[in-house]
Amino acid sequence: MDSIIADNLRTEQTISSRIDLFFHQHSISRLLKKSNFYKDSGVPCVEIMKTLFSLVFTEKNLYRTLETSPDRIAFRKNTAYRFLNSVSYNWAKFLSLLSAYVVASLNKATSKDRVNVLTIDDSFYDRNRSKKVELLARVFDHTTHKFVKGFKMLTLGWSDGNTFIPAAFSLLSSAKESNVFQPAQDGIDKRTTAYKRRISAVSKATEVIFQLLDSAKGLPAQYVLFDSWYGLPVTIYGIWKRSYNVICMVKDSSKIHYFLNEKWVDIKKLHSIVSETAEKNGKILGSITVSIRESKDNPDLLPVKLVFVENRQSDGFLTVLSTDTELSDEEILTIYGKRWDIEVFFKMCKSYLSLSKEFQGRSYDMMTAHTTIVFMRYIMLALEARNSADHRTVGGFFYDICDEVKDIRFAEALMLIMDLLTRTLATYPVISEEMAAIIINTVFNGLPAIWKQKLQLSA
Repeated sequence: MDSIIADNLRTEQTISSRIDLFFHQHSISRLLKKSNFYKDSGVPCVEIMKTLFSLVFTEKNLYRTLETSPDRIAFRKNTAYRFLNSVSYNWAKFLSLLSAYVVASLNKATSKDRVNVLTIDDSFYDRNRSKKVELLARVFDHTTHKFVKGFKMLTLGWSDGNTFIPAAFSLLSSAKESNVFQPAQDGIDKRTTAYKRRISAVSKATEVIFQLLDSAKGLPAQYVLFDSWYGLPVTIYGIWKRSYNVICMVKDSSKIHYFLNEKWVDIKKLHSIVSETAEKNGKILGSITVSIRESKDNPDLLPVKLVFVENRQSDGFLTVLSTDTELSDEEILTIYGKRWDIEVFFKMCKSYLSLSKEFQGRSYDMMTAHTTIVFMRYIMLALEARNSADHRTVGGFFYDICDEVKDIRFAEALMLIMDLLTRTLATYPVISEEMAAIIINTVFNGLPAIWKQKLQLSA
């Protein structure tokens, strides 16, 4: 009992938590150094990162934490903002290194028969109430089908069908200057990663897709999945040339043609051919093998398989394309179903992890930095969900870690009280050390059982 109390009274002792464990197991400090995170003096980068990372689990933002509990943070607001606004830190490399580290460990523990995929999709990054945010643009929100102020968060992630790990992203502004409300900051050194980030932000999404894929080329995956927004021949062909197979939805467009029997025909014509010849199998209307080309300047043909499926929301049809023509119709649809993981990821980041809400800075670097931290939080929660014996959702683990942080705060408060009692008893010469120990043990034993459990958290 005495040893437990003595340990707990060391208030400078670091209390282990799942956040500390995540940072230690994944060598976050080492990955930061590899990504050019350096400071000549002051609080180390890894400590600033851990503090900002933990904020969402305390259910307070940085401003509120500094207002109510300034002693819990080892730095001031200016230090945090300099960290987030740095033009030299390579956030993209850091996220790439972290995701590669995590995926490598997950891949060792899974069957070789499991199909790994890379998923590409975008989601709206909301800054609709802002005016002076760098590179703020007028972008189309697929959810509301309206043009709003913000960014298109183009994201690439890895999945084995069980766990989704974000690996790369770009906050896209607009390639049209007329749609950009606030231009990029002037005077940035063209050799820095900050300048390169801004170049990508005003590039076309189809071009940035290839940049994201190149940054994630070390991840083990056989297929790249995406929806019809990017299901264009030039994109499909470009990904196939990078040694990936593609499974994606394609648009019902008269402007996109496929090669069949020496003719170029559109998707509706192919659907009518399949409807006349194929036998319906459940919701699968049938399939056909055709060819596509990268462009009119490149005559080389790429065989693809088109699978036609009933559209549950209308009387029409949906079309899924696969560059792996050896797969059955059912296998193509099963693999494509893994694309849903990224939709859950977007929902989690916006509803739980404070994406675009926690900091309201105006610089493009700050938005990139904070989005990376949000992605880190999701990676930790995804690993918690995967390694747990029970089958709670990622959202369930978010609340679980919030409760753990509260427990740690409560344990710290109890430790301070016990420490105050010990120091107070020591000021009275008439009380011997033996008597002081008896008093402390009596107080400890008189605590409710749940309070004693909190104190033993750091034992």
